[in-house]
Amino acid sequence: MSYHSPQRIAEITMETGTRKANLPLLTILILGFVAGAFISFGYLLDIRVTGNLPKEWGSFSSFLGAAVFPIGLMLVVIAGGELLTGNMMSVTLAMFAGRVSFGLLLKNWFWVTVSNLAGAVFVAYFFGHVAGLITKEPFLTKTLALADGKLHESFVQAFWSGIGCNWLVALGVWLSYAAEDVGGKILGIWFPIMAFVAIGFQHVVANMFIIPAAIFAGHATWGDWFSNFVPVFLGNAVGGGIFVAFLYYIAYIKGTEQSKLRASAARKETTKLIMHRQLKNK
Repeated sequence: MSYHSPQRIAEITMETGTRKANLPLLTILILGFVAGAFISFGYLLDIRVTGNLPKEWGSFSSFLGAAVFPIGLMLVVIAGGELLTGNMMSVTLAMFAGRVSFGLLLKNWFWVTVSNLAGAVFVAYFFGHVAGLITKEPFLTKTLALADGKLHESFVQAFWSGIGCNWLVALGVWLSYAAEDVGGKILGIWFPIMAFVAIGFQHVVANMFIIPAAIFAGHATWGDWFSNFVPVFLGNAVGGGIFVAFLYYIAYIKGTEQSKLRASAARKETTKLIMHRQLKNK
């Protein structure tokens, strides 16, 4: 398996973020819709796998759900998609590097959020509700329990849970950039995503599926969803934008640029000394 160094991953991320920020609006809307749907497929798979497992299995049931959930991000990265939490890392790093303006970043985040929501709600309604995949027991009970777990956290709890989530999700995207082959990308994605789901962190796009699924079942309201959306969105932004994009920008982009400048200055000074000695010898 070919592998890129962290330095090269930072450069790839910067280039990817720049490209994403400059995509045509129609492309963003299409790829954002499918990304929201892909993440929802992962959540739906989680529910269908774990919904009728015995309670005696305890946390192992959570692990099994977490083990299948990463299919969502695999589809986004490999098949193609614009996912808000990934863009919170890649486009932000491009902004720190001066490749993307703050206004362009906000525009990208806005349209990706809207299209991710459309894709997630589409899956929640048509596959979860109309097709009945989560309206029958025991899958309905599992769905409502998952939604309640998200909604019952306080603002502060949801915010910090969002930070932990996108720290790991953004690292999953980061690791996928390390590999050039599909197998390497799958491995890079699977471990961080499995970890965030098993831990129970909150993902803003995943919540765009699970909470509306509970709404369609008459168990919650759109006001409940929005009250959860705000802290989780902010937490995800900090997790991906600060704990991954900013820290790695300082370490691998800005730090490298400063090293290059110092090395260039040192070479110039060395050249001057050599020339000065040669003149003296003459």
